[in-house]
Amino acid sequence: MEHWVYTVSILGKSVSFNVDTLITMWASMLILIVLALLTTRKLTMVPSKLQYVGEAIVKYFNDLAKSSMGNDNAQKHLAIVLTLFMFILTANLVGQLPLKLIHLAKGEFASPNNDINMTAAMAIVVSIYYIYYGVKKNGFKFFFKGFSIDGIIITLVDTLELFVRPFSLALRLFANIFAGEVLVATVVSLTGVLCPIPFMLFEVFVALIQALVFTILSTTYISLAIQEE
Repeated sequence: MEHWVYTVSILGKSVSFNVDTLITMWASMLILIVLALLTTRKLTMVPSKLQYVGEAIVKYFNDLAKSSMGNDNAQKHLAIVLTLFMFILTANLVGQLPLKLIHLAKGEFASPNNDINMTAAMAIVVSIYYIYYGVKKNGFKFFFKGFSIDGIIITLVDTLELFVRPFSLALRLFANIFAGEVLVATVVSLTGVLCPIPFMLFEVFVALIQALVFTILSTTYISLAIQEE
């Protein structure tokens, strides 16, 4: 599985872009925008099926955030929590068939999360987000919340976590989606179109689980950052 790489020269430096994942990234965002417009176009007291699904998703993550950080903070941070889940789930699913049947001159279409640059960017955004709100809530003592002379090891571990968390978020999502797409692509190339269907159905399950894991961990990190103790 190779990316469709396009290289340009910027200020005398060669910069490469994975065009296939850029296309599927924008496609994922377009799908979400269209779905959001359709879901909220005609809101009624008796919801349509699409409105009902949208409200159920919002309620689930609102309850998840409330259980972790309280109602007031949940309302403040619900937008990024929902955005993460919906984008990651959509991006994961975009990488499945029928895109696997579209062969490019170089590489093939893949999920945006099949690109470590994409997952790293989201992980860095989440890290900046919770560090910003942690400092905003607690001041710079946020960086020393676990500090104690007796617990120097715990203090070092807590400090290290600030830098380890984005790596773990990025690599976990990337590795799972990459492995799944390699598996499906390999089975397609060996057996044809119909045989990989069981693997694809499993990958749909993996896509949902990985979107949930990334979102729940991000919610937990935000919750820990804004706590006073």
